[in-house]
Amino acid sequence: MTPEPAPARSAILEARTALGIELGSTRIKACLVDVDDPSLVLAVGSHEWENEFGEGVWTYSLESVWSGLQAAYAGLVRDAERRHGVRPEAFGAIGVSAMMHGYLAFDADGGLLVPFRTWRNTSTGPAASELTGLFGVNIPLRWSIAHLHQSVIDAEPHVARVRFCTTLAGYVHWRLTGRKVLGVGDASGMFPIDPDTKSYDAELVARYDEVSAGRVPKLLDLLPEVLGAGQPAGELTPEGALLLDPTGALRSGVSLCPPEGDAGTGMVATNSVAPRTGNVSAGTSIFAMVVLERPLAAVHHELDVVTTPAGDPVAMVHCNNGASELAAWAGLFHRFAAIAGSPVDADAVYTLLFSEALDGEPDAGGLLAYNYLAGEPITGLERGRPLVVRTPDSRLTLANFVRAQLYGVVGTLALGMRVLADEGVGLDRMYAHGGLFRTAGVAQRLLAGALDAPVSVAETASEGGAWGIAVLAAYLTAAQAAGGGGSGLGAWLSRRVFGAFAVETADPNDDDVAGFASYLEQYRAGLAVERAAAEAIDLKRAVALKGATS
Repeated sequence: MTPEPAPARSAILEARTALGIELGSTRIKACLVDVDDPSLVLAVGSHEWENEFGEGVWTYSLESVWSGLQAAYAGLVRDAERRHGVRPEAFGAIGVSAMMHGYLAFDADGGLLVPFRTWRNTSTGPAASELTGLFGVNIPLRWSIAHLHQSVIDAEPHVARVRFCTTLAGYVHWRLTGRKVLGVGDASGMFPIDPDTKSYDAELVARYDEVSAGRVPKLLDLLPEVLGAGQPAGELTPEGALLLDPTGALRSGVSLCPPEGDAGTGMVATNSVAPRTGNVSAGTSIFAMVVLERPLAAVHHELDVVTTPAGDPVAMVHCNNGASELAAWAGLFHRFAAIAGSPVDADAVYTLLFSEALDGEPDAGGLLAYNYLAGEPITGLERGRPLVVRTPDSRLTLANFVRAQLYGVVGTLALGMRVLADEGVGLDRMYAHGGLFRTAGVAQRLLAGALDAPVSVAETASEGGAWGIAVLAAYLTAAQAAGGGGSGLGAWLSRRVFGAFAVETADPNDDDVAGFASYLEQYRAGLAVERAAAEAIDLKRAVALKGATS
């Protein structure tokens, strides 16, 4: 939907806009929307970045956080000027979102104690197991409390100096506003949330304080304050404005909504915040969220319970490995086309490969693809080794190969979703978003076959979480205008945001359902090969050998 130039220009000049910024795993994106009609995207900006693997830890430096944020913001300002002839200097509201979970620990002076440990790290097994037993709820390896407690178990020297722990979104928000707060959805990936109070579960907090007494401060002294969607979460300080815009053009005093995680913004971006709705987000990781009508009957290591940005419980199937291995193969084909004298741009490579996958056999012709660049807790693997495996009688065609790679992206997710189905969780609709779904009808159709459920993709699918957090910032302005009241988030989204969007729905194809079921059976059996590869091929030794020969 393209806005008329004059109204858009006026909205920017009068600061009737909402700015959303999301730090994803491979891109930092900024998105500007009209607060009166958040479906209108006025400008965008982005910056590519990559995690680093050093000393056994997946991390991003804080310097790269700020340089990336500044680059994405500057790109948005340039885009606004290009489209509308005006550079924004203020906004009606701002929202910050980022990858959930992980571990950012600070001392009393606000100094970072250890490098940022992202969700991708899987070294917290003993802590996660101990806490799951202590709490009676699943604590995944990536949760912040698992990282904190693993540091306690390991008696890391920095533990005695910890005075504040937060997520990446919480950190950026803190530096922009001075407030140590977190949206309830992001907070639910730090520590379990009580669905009644919509804050940290007080009973579980007390249990943890008892077992950790004398080793770390009281938990509530370490964790950010929890806020729900629509609640004010501070204002942009002069120092924060300069952090985002070193040119000094950005004015301070802008209200910020609670910082949220990428799972929450994905729910907003797909209008999946009501019970019996769900969404799949595909990027470096891939995860599915299903809003629950009732608590789960049992604890499952494949499922963890987080919340919507409004605090309603959600079952989450989170897989550490998403589309990165697929992207590597696309890059290989992109290079081949170039050296063959027929170069095509990167987007065209995906379109061509994905279209070819539709001609593949329903079971991918006996090919198996594992996208495990990192460990995968759902399948019990601490380390990953990307693999393509086939039997001698398999049919190695390009169509089957690409279909196997697409199946590999959703394979582990499908294992977790089958656990959810066995729990009897109801699902009326599943939305999908992320770059994987930019090629119309392909990944969407194959996902419908994998889940045996209709999968819908809206016009907003490629905008993703940056647009989702911009919408949450716009919701803050609506709540403030209503004096803190007004309609709930779900009703507001349906009425004010999604009413005009076109939605394409793919129903499961019987052949795809049967073919994927066959693929998944072999995929599950082949995990033994993946496990053996992780044990046999030593990553540190491979890196050392590479260095010796370079």
